[in-house]
Amino acid sequence: MEPQEGGSVFAHIPHVPEVPIYAMMVAFSRDPSPLKLNLGIGVYRTEGGKPFQLNVVRRVERLLVNDTSTFKEYLPITGTAEFNRLSAKLILGADSPAIKENRVTTVQCLSGSGSLRIGAEFLANHYHHHTVYMSQPTYAAHPAFFSAAGLAIKTYRYYDPGTCGLDFQGMLEDLLSAPSGAIVLLQACAHNPTGVDPTLPQWEQIRQLIRAKGLFPFFDSAYQGLVSGNLDEDAQFIRLFVADGGECLIAQSYSKIMGLYGERVGALSIVCKTAEVASHVESQLKLVIRPMYSSPPIHGASIVATILKDRDMYEEWSIEVKAMTDRLISTRRQLFDALRDRGTPGDWGHIIRHVGLFTFSGLNPEQVAFMNKEYHIYMPCDGRINMAALGPKTVPRLADAIHAAVNIGV
Repeated sequence: MEPQEGGSVFAHIPHVPEVPIYAMMVAFSRDPSPLKLNLGIGVYRTEGGKPFQLNVVRRVERLLVNDTSTFKEYLPITGTAEFNRLSAKLILGADSPAIKENRVTTVQCLSGSGSLRIGAEFLANHYHHHTVYMSQPTYAAHPAFFSAAGLAIKTYRYYDPGTCGLDFQGMLEDLLSAPSGAIVLLQACAHNPTGVDPTLPQWEQIRQLIRAKGLFPFFDSAYQGLVSGNLDEDAQFIRLFVADGGECLIAQSYSKIMGLYGERVGALSIVCKTAEVASHVESQLKLVIRPMYSSPPIHGASIVATILKDRDMYEEWSIEVKAMTDRLISTRRQLFDALRDRGTPGDWGHIIRHVGLFTFSGLNPEQVAFMNKEYHIYMPCDGRINMAALGPKTVPRLADAIHAAVNIGV
């Protein structure tokens, strides 16, 4: 469209609404109430709702600052080799045959989001099927990562609102009806936004169906360790798929599990059939990354690699992850008990059955709006609660708000 004389060449561009989760953050920041509570964006906070940083991360940063041998020059396109090797080991296990046989290629990416986006672009360029199946519901940004690469989006049933649990039969039926070769996006653990995960036997059934149908699994792992408190246990579902010799993609994020949100640290691993194929895949990943951002940032990856390669630091990190998980479990119990003690109508047992950072509360958009207006509580309209933003002082206030919203029948 030609601009009018003196006008902007961009005048025809329509204004689009702000991304809802970020619009909510702005509204929260402008709310003058001293009682306001942000349960929206998925970050792990202190019990007082303040930004949380792991002690081991603070310690490593001090070491890096004082290390005169460090540098700030460009990394290779694929990132830090040591970081990549240790990331693959973390998710696949120290004894992974795929790693020992050099069938895994890993590249450093810009957190989990960047890992998914690079993986999507790679599949669009080099995989024969261009449809991705993802859970309904899923992380709000998932569809954009794949549609931006030109891939078609379809969904499979996952969450059952009636039970606030997994619609396992529906999931299996939808995957069974998917065309052979379709890509299936699977959240490895601590499903966002529902907090509902399959059991290990259910994962095994999912694996068998995916392999039998010739579907292609792409795992999103953002919360390793924050379900069971054990880093290996939370990776066992992915390792089931790698152990059968099949291929898959795995996106990893260190935002939640090391508190490195703003450092944008992640990795994409592709498990291949042979070492030769893995080498070819890595060469093509470089061609995807180069025109996007050329090479990844160095600082966050240096923190991660320092922790993962040092036995004592790794143990310290593991203990901190376990403490984070224990607090999430305790907070769930506190909220459930508070609702029970108030006699809030409904069955709130799903709060303690759900896992990870989030729970689908079962609240409807009208109830969420009421809680925002009357109690200054901010959360997505689908009723998702970030349990990591709560503490002993704020659980009672949330319980009061839920109790009021449910009882007035909004």
